[in-house]
Amino acid sequence: MSKQVKEMIRKELTDRFTDVGSVAICGFTGLDSENTYAMRGRLAEKGIQITVVKNSLVKQAFKQVGLESASDLLDGPCAVAYGSDSIVSVVRELLEIGKDSPALTVKGAVLDGEVFAGESDVERLSKFPTRDEALGQLVGCVLSAGSNLSGCLVGPAGQIAGILKAIEEKADDAA
Repeated sequence: MSKQVKEMIRKELTDRFTDVGSVAICGFTGLDSENTYAMRGRLAEKGIQITVVKNSLVKQAFKQVGLESASDLLDGPCAVAYGSDSIVSVVRELLEIGKDSPALTVKGAVLDGEVFAGESDVERLSKFPTRDEALGQLVGCVLSAGSNLSGCLVGPAGQIAGILKAIEEKADDAA
């Protein structure tokens, strides 16, 4: 490959990864074309992009865009997956596909500069909440405090109202 072609590819990769803050690196050795096509389609439905890369070129692109911590994960034939709403969704989907296609392995991921390398770290990352899930948990916490407070205020007031109604009914019966 000539220097000019390499430079064009490097520039394309740099442009592609400029706004990407987190990536997952996966190995696909042994994955046949039919499974690769199915995997790409399934990922595209979820808004996840996957790029098969030449390691030396993507390392240079990662260095330019601030993802140099992901360079250590590039070993052997690799693909870079990114997109969707969070890298957690990407890793979850890749692990799900890996159950059907054991040739697909998730080598690691980078989330906000933190490297998750190895099977146990990747599994731990897949358990993290996505942004939407985290926001839902936060809203639940805020609403539960208000709900508990209103329960504390309404409970005794309801008891007092019940007592007053009983006294009123007793007075009506006596009259």
